[in-house]
Amino acid sequence: MSFIVPVALVTGMGLLAGGILTIADKFMAVEMDETAANILAVLPGANCGACGYAGCEDYANALAADKEEHTVKTNLCTPGGNNVAKAISEILGVEFEGAVSKFAVMKCSGTHERTKYKMDYHGPSTCKANKLLFRGRGVCEYGCMGFGDCVAVCNYDAIRIINGVAVINKNRCVGCGLCVKTCPNKLIELAPETTNVVVGCSSADTGRLTRQKCNIGCIGCKICEKNCPEDAIHVVDNHAIIDYTKCTNCGTCVAKCPRKVIYVFQPVERQEAAAAAEQAKEVTTQETPAQ
Repeated sequence: MSFIVPVALVTGMGLLAGGILTIADKFMAVEMDETAANILAVLPGANCGACGYAGCEDYANALAADKEEHTVKTNLCTPGGNNVAKAISEILGVEFEGAVSKFAVMKCSGTHERTKYKMDYHGPSTCKANKLLFRGRGVCEYGCMGFGDCVAVCNYDAIRIINGVAVINKNRCVGCGLCVKTCPNKLIELAPETTNVVVGCSSADTGRLTRQKCNIGCIGCKICEKNCPEDAIHVVDNHAIIDYTKCTNCGTCVAKCPRKVIYVFQPVERQEAAAAAEQAKEVTTQETPAQ
């Protein structure tokens, strides 16, 4: 029976603390501005930070506080798109500006058939842990590790790991940017919805090393840079980077690339089929006896 008193004391202290917190919450709460509350109600609630603010409430408060000057843009919510931008504009009584729709693109093409692993990894199954402990399990330390940290944070089921590499479904992606922040190798970036041409490599290795590690990686030859009619692609840190503000999707770089690492963005179904074909080809090659 000696335990009854201590248990009663702890329970009483817990109830007292709970009561104090409830009273404090009621009397010390800061009421939300009505305009901010109305804006928050039309925001998607993803709290992704794509707008540049900490979350939806922070963005709503910034818009409400700026309703006289109108320096905070009403079209920063990428997941909400034009519908949300229009609703915010109506609440604030300002002219509607169309939202710039974006989607995530993957800058790695190192599937199982194109590159190799340098270890048989049995640690925590996250890209972050693998990167921290061993700088990645692949021979290319800049490539996709394939554990799916990006898949885990995507609220729209827009990313899948296919043949060791993250593949993004453009039709489902809303451009929230959570995957961009999560990828430890910075392989995912947001591009305008009109983008069709993608560079599928981010390796900073020299061309010689890239050839040894991956049979499709960018070797920094600059053929794409020399042939682009819009000056929209340049080699930086040994791999090509597209300036989406200049690119017209003409496809010249796609045709000229000797490594075929610059490609026209394909639907996820087509990417799955291509990966399956590559895998089947690899199996056939291994099973065919040498002549």
